[in-house]
Amino acid sequence: MTVPENLSYTKEHEWLSIDGDVATIGITKFAAEALGDIVFVQLPEVGAVVTAGEECGEIESTKSVSELFAPVSGEVVEVNESTSDAPEIVNSDPYEQGWLFKVRTTEVPELLDAGAYTELTQEA
Repeated sequence: MTVPENLSYTKEHEWLSIDGDVATIGITKFAAEALGDIVFVQLPEVGAVVTAGEECGEIESTKSVSELFAPVSGEVVEVNESTSDAPEIVNSDPYEQGWLFKVRTTEVPELLDAGAYTELTQEA
């Protein structure tokens, strides 16, 4: 499995792309494959304040329901409505069209680089 080098990662299998003070967030291909066919995505609302490490939504698949955790703290400035209408894009294109939400960050905890995330998933 290829892990994009240009992104940062969490131990909870989220990816982040940070541009200035705005982080685009999604789940990794590893997480999408582990979940199976995603059938429903509940995201935080625009304007909501999220806290790093706390639950902010959920992802439902044919196998289970998983909590979605905020990898950073800040205000949600955009959500990907496409994932509500067609949640399967999170499986098919998790790093591009399947992004979940964007946060104007107030705190960014320590994140994993691609190498550290690859090591984490190989241990799983």
